[in-house]
Amino acid sequence: MSALLTTVSAAGPIAHHWSFGPGPWLFILVPLFWFLVLGLVFALVGRRRWRRHGPMSTRSAEATLAERFAQGDIEEVEYRARLEVLRANRAS
Repeated sequence: MSALLTTVSAAGPIAHHWSFGPGPWLFILVPLFWFLVLGLVFALVGRRRWRRHGPMSTRSAEATLAERFAQGDIEEVEYRARLEVLRANRAS
């Protein structure tokens, strides 16, 4: 019995061999966690921005066409023809 106690006391406590403290995996998991959090934030902000300022809508196309007509870039006949095409495409 004394030989067993001597071996245990010389080797240290058994819990020392099963320590669950921060290991080398902590240096991988913490940056990975923050990359995921930041990626999620950027994805949500980008998606929100895309919805707000996404592809050109029909309204902005009509506004651009009206601006070109007002500046004299296109004639009235061409303006009305293009406006009719825009409105026909919007309905379908």
